[in-house]
Amino acid sequence: MRRQTLIFCAMGLLVPALFWPLLQTGAAPAATLAQPAETAPLRSTYIVQSTSAAAAQRVVEQAGGKVTATLNIINAVGAELDAAQAEWLRNQSGDVRVYEDGTLEVSGDVKDTHYQTLVGADVLHNQGITGEGVTIAVLDTGLWKTPSIEIGANGSPRILAQYDALAGGPLASDNCTNDDHDDDDEVEYNDDCDSRLHPEPLDIDDWNGHGTHITSIMVSSGRIADGRYQGIAPNAGVVAVRAFEPDGSGSYLNVIKALDWIVSNRSQYGIRILNLSFGAPAASHYWDDPVNQAVMAAWLRGIVVVAAAGNNGPGPMTVGVPANVPYVITVGAMTDNFTPDDLSDDRLARFSAAGPTVEGFVKPDIVAPGGHMLGRMPPYAWLPLAHPDFVKADGDYFSMSGTSQSAAVVSGVLALMLQAEPMLPPDDAKCRLMASARFALRDDGSAAYSVFQQGAGMVDAVGAVNDTARGCANREMWALLELWDMAHYAGPAGVDESGTYYLVDENGTRQTGKGQDWSNGVLWPDGSLWQQGVLWNQGVPWSSGVHWDDTQSLNPDSLLNQGSLWPEGSLWPEGLSRSASTLTWVDFE
Repeated sequence: MRRQTLIFCAMGLLVPALFWPLLQTGAAPAATLAQPAETAPLRSTYIVQSTSAAAAQRVVEQAGGKVTATLNIINAVGAELDAAQAEWLRNQSGDVRVYEDGTLEVSGDVKDTHYQTLVGADVLHNQGITGEGVTIAVLDTGLWKTPSIEIGANGSPRILAQYDALAGGPLASDNCTNDDHDDDDEVEYNDDCDSRLHPEPLDIDDWNGHGTHITSIMVSSGRIADGRYQGIAPNAGVVAVRAFEPDGSGSYLNVIKALDWIVSNRSQYGIRILNLSFGAPAASHYWDDPVNQAVMAAWLRGIVVVAAAGNNGPGPMTVGVPANVPYVITVGAMTDNFTPDDLSDDRLARFSAAGPTVEGFVKPDIVAPGGHMLGRMPPYAWLPLAHPDFVKADGDYFSMSGTSQSAAVVSGVLALMLQAEPMLPPDDAKCRLMASARFALRDDGSAAYSVFQQGAGMVDAVGAVNDTARGCANREMWALLELWDMAHYAGPAGVDESGTYYLVDENGTRQTGKGQDWSNGVLWPDGSLWQQGVLWNQGVPWSSGVHWDDTQSLNPDSLLNQGSLWPEGSLWPEGLSRSASTLTWVDFE
């Protein structure tokens, strides 16, 4: 826990009660001091001290004041008094001391995180939109319960549950399946499969630090000097789920166990958003990957899933699992270039993974701040011990770059959106995020980056909350059919003989311009002005799929027609032996 130094000014020395004479009781009756309700003067908060807390309470009540707190540690009470009552108490014997309440600050600087301003979350906070009533599940390395994470901006505890997939225990029982279907075309996911069929939630810690860092970005209720919150959604609820070891490694089995618990308990804890800031290389089509299957089940059950694109950029086709699931919101990273007050030099982060996916889908869907992101971090965790140069402010802040952090920003923005419109379904939440995004343009109006690098552009929290678009994401696709293994989909991306990636429209016509083609080169313009970018307010033209069997007729240069994209032997073997990890450490940007 962070050490805090409190400085309490103008209190004087506390004289031990042992040397104080007994309190005199010859006080004027309270009735002579009380004022009629309609003319009662304003009251202020005071600390009244005497030989004991009980004695202090008696004298405050004699004065007609209101006792608000018992402070046995200093033989005092908190009290609400008007000016006349406070003056009467001051005129009593030396056994009574009256102090006006003051303000205290913890030592050290409460850091400005800046990213809340970059995406406009601070504007929404001023409108009362803080994520209250929305729960985010964070599947990661655990959680360090520092006060700004444990307590929301409204002063209420908001860690609703914790679950440790590393602790062992069964998955849901055999009659809790999600692979059957019925006449209503619903996935049969037994809602009786709640926490009683899983290990009980445990009080977990975070020995790596990654989970705490991204949770801090999402929900920190800490305030900087000008009153702004540090986090994107400072009143959102949190469900912390641990599936990764202290070194950041994790198994597919534990990740799926964690996903199973989250989906089973989504109603109990009101889980609407799931943050997945981890990854693994793709070794099969997206629908054959068991983690991706669990992710699609979560999406189908009404949970908006946010996945980090990965830190293996800037080359094409570097997006891994589970970010390659076409349904989810995949997030790449931009950086303010260490000048948060100057938007003109903002740019795409060089580590940010780029699309398309093997199946031809555009990824990432959106980008968000991910460079030198400041967040809370347990000082004893693996990350600060391995990278001490990035520890800030008394040891419990840490600065870190990555698409993990970008995903956390978007999860926070989604909490703001769902507070404003609680019934918004996942597909339409994705639609509005992308339709309101700011596409990075050069000064001449050309695209600063391709759609395979920036997706629809930079997230805009104010635009997303106020957008009314529907039906512009995941068109012509249905996760239900994926889970039944009845249909799978391909995206509109292809690559020609020269190595240029491009998009086709719904008629199969190749598109050019507006960043819809990319010759495998990475553009780093001098000015990528997201703040002046175009809005995709007519819907996102590439956020759709076609049935797998129709791929060739849609796009003869489809990535799927280029032969096998995985080396021999890399497809799923029998048994479950794959691993996942939190995303790789990257240099600052």
